[in-house]
Amino acid sequence: MRDPVLQFQSWFVQALKNPRIDLPEAMCLSTVGPRGTPSARMVLLKEFSGRGFDFFTNMQSAKAAQLKKRPWAALAFHWQPLRRQVRIEGKVESLPKLVADAYFALRPRDSQIASWASKQSAVLTSRQALMNRFKRFAVKFKGKKVPAPPYWQGFRVIPERVEFWQERPNRLHDRWLYVKNRKGRWGLMRLYP
Repeated sequence: MRDPVLQFQSWFVQALKNPRIDLPEAMCLSTVGPRGTPSARMVLLKEFSGRGFDFFTNMQSAKAAQLKKRPWAALAFHWQPLRRQVRIEGKVESLPKLVADAYFALRPRDSQIASWASKQSAVLTSRQALMNRFKRFAVKFKGKKVPAPPYWQGFRVIPERVEFWQERPNRLHDRWLYVKNRKGRWGLMRLYP
């Protein structure tokens, strides 16, 4: 295929259908930390299209601070039962607050309350302190719709490089790389494993 998003979609659908893959949408998000060091964590892909790959987070989190300072990221998907990996690199942009709020409304209620309770990435004195905050917000929103917190936001990674890896016998794996040129067109090349 000449379009990496279509190739990704084909593999993603196969990962969704594979009963041995619990979270096909799980991806490693890598950002640049405050000292220029790499910082990685697992997040969930919520949507993708030709425009990019979307995820949501608390804007008070370390990842959000890092993306605001250096709006570039890398994503990695690893679907071991399929013996496949996809790596994506690109610029990051914020999604409109309305998009983030619409996604928030679809989350399970307890997850919504947890978003209010968590001061993501801040030091936590005890597990009980977190549970107390959760209970306080559960009471606050009892019988009401839980609105998205003002710090709830989404990001989109706009791909500039997308690499696909397929395991093969004898470590003679297949690797191919899509790179977007200045005109926005995708070039495709094979890589040595």
